[in-house]
Amino acid sequence: MQQQELRLFEERRVLSVSQLVNDVKRDLELRFRDLWVKGEISNLKVPGSGHLYFTLKDGEAQIRAICFRMQNRYLKFQPQDGMDVLARGSISVYPPRGEFQLVVEHMEPAGIGALQVAFEQLKARLQGQGFFALDRKRPLPALPKKIGVVTSPTGAAIQDILRVLKRRNDSVDVLLFPVRVQGAGAAEDIARAINYMNTRQDLDVLIVGRGGGSLEDLWAFNEEVVARAVFNSRIPIISAVGHEVDFTICDFVADLRAPTPSAAAEIVSRTRDELCEKVTALSGRALQSLRLMLREKRYRLERLAGNRAFADAQSRLRFYSQRLDELHARLLRLFPAGLRPYVTQVAELEAAVERSFHYCLQIKRQRLEKRAAQLDAYSPLAVLQRGYAIVTDAGNVVVRDPEQVSPEAVLNIRVAKGDFKARKEPKHGI
Repeated sequence: MQQQELRLFEERRVLSVSQLVNDVKRDLELRFRDLWVKGEISNLKVPGSGHLYFTLKDGEAQIRAICFRMQNRYLKFQPQDGMDVLARGSISVYPPRGEFQLVVEHMEPAGIGALQVAFEQLKARLQGQGFFALDRKRPLPALPKKIGVVTSPTGAAIQDILRVLKRRNDSVDVLLFPVRVQGAGAAEDIARAINYMNTRQDLDVLIVGRGGGSLEDLWAFNEEVVARAVFNSRIPIISAVGHEVDFTICDFVADLRAPTPSAAAEIVSRTRDELCEKVTALSGRALQSLRLMLREKRYRLERLAGNRAFADAQSRLRFYSQRLDELHARLLRLFPAGLRPYVTQVAELEAAVERSFHYCLQIKRQRLEKRAAQLDAYSPLAVLQRGYAIVTDAGNVVVRDPEQVSPEAVLNIRVAKGDFKARKEPKHGI
């Protein structure tokens, strides 16, 4: 009996703890490979190594998980506690603790795309840092001479931009920096192009964009590296990414968002058309003001010309001119032929007298205009224009002393725009 028990003991396979754990680890890794697990993230920890340690759980169970830094850097979103995710990976065992865990190679939010989550996360973070503040956005130049464009050289966007600029303002120069607008490395290309454009001194505005596409196609314009390049640009930037319904992080950071690349070209060339329209409008207003001023001056001149003093002077001038003609004719008849040269001298004297008369008349006219201006200045009506009033009693006598008006007397008060009646109230004792 003792020999049989000894033989059974010798036939037992005794494993060490490490052997057992490694055997289980090998079996689990062979059996549970490339599987998808849905659960809620909890206890998320991110140490200095960059690995993600967390727990995936549902209402009845939980499993520890790890996403190493090499895989973590390809995630399009930032995992957070309480987030439902779909994780793809394999089951393994961590021998030092004897715990089995899910080694995650890929992860995405459950029910919503990873790109959309990444978009909202980056948008919220940059907004908190003031990237979208309105007070930092710069106005576009009124008349840009040279425009920089960052886009694909083979896409429809550059063709649309060039076509619009040629139609609206063919005098503007365009500098294209060709870049990839989608795929790996596209965001870095775009940021590098923006940084280079800012080293130049001949650019007035930048258009950064591309044609339409899916969220994945436009993703390069949602990368933080592009957002920071746009934010740090000293040149005003118009973001023209996709179609009117598409919005990117670049749109929010840029100084102005255009719904399409064609619209961006319309915007930079619109200022010239608006300036031309403004000049035309101001010219019309100036011409109209000049016409009104000339009409007013003509009216004043006609009013002065119709003054009786000028009419009397002209009448007297015509009378004396006719009288001189008669006297001149009489002199020619009375004087012999030999004395007629003296008559010619008399005629010349007559012309000199007439010129002297016209000069005196001009002096009198200037004095008359000066006196008329003084009369206008000292006119009571001009005083009324400054807010004063003329008070007269029932006999149309100007009231200078309130004592000369009896109580209850009706007074006539004239102001600049007309007159009205008033009644003097009697004084009442206190």
